[in-house]
Amino acid sequence: MRKTVLVASAIAIILVLALLLIQSSAETIPYSIKGTKGEIEFRQYPALVLATADNSQNDAGFNLLFAYISGSNKPREKIPMTAPVITSQKIPMTAPVVSDATSMSFVMPAGKTREETPDPLDSRVRITTLPAREVAVIRFSGYASPQEVDAATSRLQEALKNEGILTVGEPFLMRYDSPWTPGFLRRNEVAIEIRR
Repeated sequence: MRKTVLVASAIAIILVLALLLIQSSAETIPYSIKGTKGEIEFRQYPALVLATADNSQNDAGFNLLFAYISGSNKPREKIPMTAPVITSQKIPMTAPVVSDATSMSFVMPAGKTREETPDPLDSRVRITTLPAREVAVIRFSGYASPQEVDAATSRLQEALKNEGILTVGEPFLMRYDSPWTPGFLRRNEVAIEIRR
C-alpha cells in the first residue's frame, strides 16, 4: 500500500512539473505596469498583431487559430504560440447590445508587424493590428467559468467607475495556460481598455 502511494505521488509530481514546463514554454506578451489600485493592475501594452476568429461554445475559434499557427497560412510556416489567448466577452444586457458574438485571438510573437505576419489560408481567420493601449486588469485562478469571469468583470467595472476612470470598448478575457493545467495553477485575467 505504501509503495502504491509513493508511486502515485511521484507520478503526480512529474505531471505537475511537466504542466509547468508546458505552460512556461509559450512566450508571454510584454507589458509595463503603470500602477495598482486594490486588486486592479494598470498596464501599458505595445501595439500587437492578432489572429482572430469567431468563437462558439465548441471552441471552433481555438481550432481555427491553432491550425493557422500550425501552418495553415500562405507560406505554410509554424508560428510560435504566445500567451495570453484573448477572448472577447458578450456585452452585458445593461449596455446597448451591439453584438452577442464572441471572438478568440492569438497574439503574434512580440515585435512581429502586420507585414511580417503570414496571411491565413482560411478566410475565417482575420489578421489585425491593435494599437498600443493602457488596460486595467484583475487576475484570478481557476477554469474561467462564465460565473468567475462575470464576477471578476463586475468587480473591475465597478472599481473603475468608483475611481472615475473612463473605459473604452468592452471587457475581454485573457487566459495564459494550456488546457491541461490544473485550475489552481491557471492564470486568467479580465481586462478593459482605459483612458486616464
